Amino acid sequence: MTSLLALNWIFQQDNDPKHKSKIVSEWLLYRTPKTLDHPPQSPDLNPIEHLWEHFDRKIRQRSISSKDDLKQALTEEWSKISPEVTKNLTESMPRRLTEVLKSKG
Repeated sequence: MTSLLALNWIFQQDNDPKHKSKIVSEWLLYRTPKTLDHPPQSPDLNPIEHLWEHFDRKIRQRSISSKDDLKQALTEEWSKISPEVTKNLTESMPRRLTEVLKSKG
C-alpha cells in the first residue's frame, strides 16, 4: 500500500453502507491520501457497476450446478473481459458526468 500512496491516488467511495462502517472509515482515514465520496444511489457514475452488470449477464448464461462450476465460470468469464470493455467504460465517464450536470443531478 505504501508504494501506492506515493502515486498520489484518490480512492472513490461508493457509499455502500458496508463501506461506510466505522472500521472501514478508520482504515481509509489512515491508509488513503484522499477519498472522493460518490453520490448516493448513482451506480451510473461508477464504471465498475457496468462491468459487474456485463459480468453477471455472462455468468447467468452459463449452466452452473455446483460451487466448483461457479468458481470455474467466474474465473473464465472474468478472464474474457477485454481491455476494450474496460476502456470503453472508462471513456464513457465524461458523457455520463455531462448528463448528470444537464439533469441537474
